[in-house]
Amino acid sequence: MNVVDGLHAFIWRDARANNCNTYLIDGPKRILIDPGHRRLLGNVRSGLVELGLSLDDIDVVLVTHGHPDHLEGVQAFNESTAVIAMSEEEFFFISKATGGYLNIPEPDFFLREGDLHIGDNHFRILATPGHSPGSVSIYWGNYKVLFTGDVIFKQSIGRTDLPGGRGRTLKESIQRLASLDVDYLMPGHGEILIGSNEVRANFKIVEQVWFSYLQ
Repeated sequence: MNVVDGLHAFIWRDARANNCNTYLIDGPKRILIDPGHRRLLGNVRSGLVELGLSLDDIDVVLVTHGHPDHLEGVQAFNESTAVIAMSEEEFFFISKATGGYLNIPEPDFFLREGDLHIGDNHFRILATPGHSPGSVSIYWGNYKVLFTGDVIFKQSIGRTDLPGGRGRTLKESIQRLASLDVDYLMPGHGEILIGSNEVRANFKIVEQVWFSYLQ
């Protein structure tokens, strides 16, 4: 699915298996966000083939957080030239929590709060814990696109009952994201939201419906 010039969404629609949405920024540097489960990577491969691309054409893989349905697919890039990045806190938390069973090598660089430049693209990395301790959201200012991982979805929020989850912290992260100027909200699961009015309305719905549960 082409969202805006140079941005493609590989939306996961199969309810029989848990997997995440994956996003491709196609430019001089091709950036893949959240590859998903390795065993379900066919969804990403198929999306790339439709664009005349393959995994070998990916330059950078960015991971919003370390749950297997977002992270595990980086194993497919172990022998490629793509560089992998996620937050330092999340990498070490997941490594400790899983005993290393994911077999994820240390990232080539860590995503830290602040500016990130990849090729011609400028991103702002925001620490947005709550669903997981080291979760980050990625704001692509070129097109007012926000990649939220599992912080917020369409009319819903990320769960907080997994190890390291905290309801009050997730609430604070969502409030922080709500202050951004966003035209495209790209969640880790479910439908994307297009249009600033729809995005703002979604933040309001989440506040009204879910915030009382986030203690």
